[in-house]
Amino acid sequence: MSARSWGRRLGVTTAAVAATLGMAATTTPVAHAATGSATPTATRTVTGSTGTATALPTINPSGVDYDTWQRDVKAVIDPAFPYVKQRTENAAGQKQAIVLDIDNTSLETDFHLFLKYPTPAVRQVLQLAQYAHARGVAIFFVTARPDILDLPTRYNLEKVGFPVQGLYVRHLPDLFDEKSEFKTAKRAEIEAKGYTIIANIGNNTSDLVGGHAERTYKLPDYGGKLS
Repeated sequence: MSARSWGRRLGVTTAAVAATLGMAATTTPVAHAATGSATPTATRTVTGSTGTATALPTINPSGVDYDTWQRDVKAVIDPAFPYVKQRTENAAGQKQAIVLDIDNTSLETDFHLFLKYPTPAVRQVLQLAQYAHARGVAIFFVTARPDILDLPTRYNLEKVGFPVQGLYVRHLPDLFDEKSEFKTAKRAEIEAKGYTIIANIGNNTSDLVGGHAERTYKLPDYGGKLS
């Protein structure tokens, strides 16, 4: 795992602890840089206990433009809506499920510093999850995050509006396996519980290979720039 990936997860953990202790700052939505910036930067306003507003920078170290990413995500997710509609209308008594990756699939992980907690949802994926859940589909999350982030991750997902039927994180033995093997095994576990996985969504090939899903939807990672 890259240093950037571990740094991001450490940031999430730090923010979660701060929130638990009641020290997390209140923030307003982040304004992102205009299209075309090599390293998008913006500012967010943080209001402290004294009522003083402070502008803090938001830096996206991946160099991926936020607005371009949003358009590319939308292009992938939009076709999933009619598919979910059609598939749920023809469930034939099945227990149906969708499996989601988390970082830069369900949450905008690489576009926010740790001071932004909970991390905002990827809006298009959140809308699809809520739409599917309203039609009786269970929503599961399978992530390469270590189990130390289990509770703050679940809190984050639920806080931003995701229905969470189940969350699978990596425990110590899983950290020695390939991510793809871990994620494939967890989808198989979900199927063993009687679910038919109608869609599996992620932004990395390791999120999607190995079967155990009727359809896969790959969000952009721009050659690995987004973890």
